[in-house]
This record gives sequence, structure tokens and C-alpha cells, in this order.
Amino acid sequence: MGQLLINSASINHMNLHVLATDKFKTTTIIVQMEQDLQEETVTKTALVPYVLKRGSAKYPTTQQLRQYLDSLFGAVFHTDVIKKGEKQIIQLQIELANEKYLSDAEPLLSKGIEFLGEVMTRPLVENGGFSPAFVKSEAELLKNKISGLVDDKIKYANQRVTEEMCKDEPYRLLSYGNLEELDQVDPVELYTYYMQLLSENPIDIYVVGDVEQEQVQAEITKHFTHDREQTKELVFNPVQKKNVEERTVIEHMEVGQGKLNIGCRTHTTLVDDDYEALLMYNGILGGFPHSKLFVNVREKASLAYYAVSRLESQKGILMLMSGVEIEKYEQAVSIMKEQLQQLKDGIISEQEMSQTKATLKNQLLEIQDNARTMVDFLYNGRLSGRVKSLEEMLEGIEKVTKEDIIQIANKIEIDTIYFLRDKEGTQG
Repeated sequence: MGQLLINSASINHMNLHVLATDKFKTTTIIVQMEQDLQEETVTKTALVPYVLKRGSAKYPTTQQLRQYLDSLFGAVFHTDVIKKGEKQIIQLQIELANEKYLSDAEPLLSKGIEFLGEVMTRPLVENGGFSPAFVKSEAELLKNKISGLVDDKIKYANQRVTEEMCKDEPYRLLSYGNLEELDQVDPVELYTYYMQLLSENPIDIYVVGDVEQEQVQAEITKHFTHDREQTKELVFNPVQKKNVEERTVIEHMEVGQGKLNIGCRTHTTLVDDDYEALLMYNGILGGFPHSKLFVNVREKASLAYYAVSRLESQKGILMLMSGVEIEKYEQAVSIMKEQLQQLKDGIISEQEMSQTKATLKNQLLEIQDNARTMVDFLYNGRLSGRVKSLEEMLEGIEKVTKEDIIQIANKIEIDTIYFLRDKEGTQG
């Protein structure tokens, strides 16, 4: 990764990755805690990072916690839960000014690591559980996020096509958990569950900035103290559907514009040798403004307000997404299918090849401009068990031929066509 040095070490059965670079004036520390995406634990896992963010044993109120962050030259602390394939990831992240660039010689790195260790390993405990007030208010906020999904029709359609496509697969689950369960989360049970997670599940810590490996290791060893003798490994094994049959789902709602999503199975994930060919395929199909979907569905035929495709590389799914006028639904489906067929038939111009290679390479190189995107790139590799460097990916893309793309195109199968339309219509 250019001038980037990545040093990894195991501390207390956690994986520490130090990315030493003088590119940034800040230091970013990201903790990733991995759990399998599953019905039994999805809601509890979703709630944990938001409860942790509210306070700890040392900073028992959210106000005290924020005041302390302000005293660290306005350090930014953020927690989240995300879905990567069939994994649910708890993220804790702090971004600090680098003390090397300040006249005040405050030991910010040391204090930032101490703070993260505190929040993560010594949360606020009341009567043997998390603070009931924190759990209740964060559960409400998550419920609002889930209920609010229906207000963003693009996100809603994407979740619905995922649920329909992956009916019997963990991937159908929303990373924010289950609406009904959020009312019933018990603070003691949630705390017990989190302590087990902290003891057993894979944890990766990334530190990006102008830092010394030895100092970071010493600070992590000192402040991330929790007994992790019995850790377990979670296998990367996304559920792959063998027999794919195309089906259509039409849903009616108060909408002015139809949302047409076509979910496809690629049978390729980022561990496969033909992954770079899949990236090229998606780039030519709908990843960029010069892609077939954009040019043919949106520009030439004026059928859609937007027409794009997106890959879920950890799962092996390709989503075609568009906003179309309701009466143009059938025409839009047929022209989108036509683009898929063109790729199977090898109707790919030299310009499409070269433009897509150039745009993909730029996209990959831009990863290095941001600490979070660098961590995301590296962590994707770790999760899947196949770590590729940026150079390897760039070389892989350069080598992709038209024949490779035709091969990928012929592996791709339409699974579900989903259309969100108005209540009036009777079409379909």
C-alpha cells in the first residue's frame, strides 16, 4: 500500500494491526468485534455498541464521557454495527489529534487507547447488568432507525429484495436487529452476552497514523485487559444458493416513483480468483456513470431516474437498482435484462474496458486517502481469510480480459425481481 507499513501482533488473543504513516495529522483507532449474523443474537449484538457509547464505569454519564473527549483536543468517538456478508460487526472508533503536531505535549495516543479500553472492557454496570436507562433509550433509537427505513424508499426496496432473495439465509437479517425483540432486551442478559462476546469472539484493532509500533503495543497491553483465554474462530462460509430460480415480487405502497431492484447471485466472493473480473463486470454493468445501465436505461431510453448496480463481495450478491415510472416497469425490466445479456454475449467495447479499468484503479488508490477506508479494505481481507494487498488487486484488474468478463457474466443468475409500486395499480 505505497508508503504504508502494516505490522500485526497478537495481544491477549486480539489481533493488533498498526499502519504507520505520516500521511495524516490525526490517529485513528478502530476496534472490530466479529459475530456470526444469526437470528438468536442479531438484536443483542446490534444494541451493544450504542449502549457502550453512552458511558462507562469511569464516565458514568454521557455528559462526563463527552467532556473527557473534549479535553482530548476534541477527540471524536463513534460506535456502530454493520453487516458484512453473514457477519455482524461491532465497531468502536476514536480519532485523535496527533500530539507530534501540537505545541502542547499532552500524551493523546496513550489517553485515547486508555479511553477505548475503558469503554470496551469496563462498561457502566448497575445491578449486574448494563444501565437500564441506557438500554431502554438506545433500543428506542434503534427501533426508530428500523421503522424509519420505510421512509427512505431506496433503502427500503434494497432491504426487501434482500429479505425475499435470502429468505432462509442469515443475510436477510438487518444489522440493527429485530423490531419486536428490542422491547424485550434485558439489561442483565445483554451484559452477560457482551461479556461472553468480549471473552471469546475475534477482535481486530487497527491503529492508523504517525505512531510507533512498540508504544501502541504497550498501551494496548496495558489498557485492553479482559480475560480472553477461550477465544474462538468464526469461519467465513457465506450461504450459497445452488439452484437459483427467477421470481418476481411486487409490493404496493404510497409511492410516486417505482423502485425496481433485481437481485442476482454471482457465485463469486472476494476470496475467489475471478473476483477482479467480477469487479470489472460490475463496473461495466452499473458501477459508474459510463456503465451500461446508466447509459442505456437512464440516458438513452429515459426509463429511470437512477440505474446502478452494486456488489456485496462478502456474500456474492449483485444488486441492480433503479427508480422508474410505474407504467414503465416491464420496459425497464426488459432493458435491464438486455444489459445482462450483452455482457454474456461479450458485447463490450474497448472503451468500456479501458474506462472501467481506469476508474476502478482510481477508486482503489483513493482507499489510501482515508484511514477508515484503509481499515475497511484490510479488514475485508481478514474476515474472508484471504488478504490481498492493494498492489495485487490493481495487478489483478489490469490482467482482466474480455473473456474473463464473459465467463463471470455466464455465472450470474437472476434470483429476485422486486418492484415497489403505488397502491392504485393492478399491473403484475
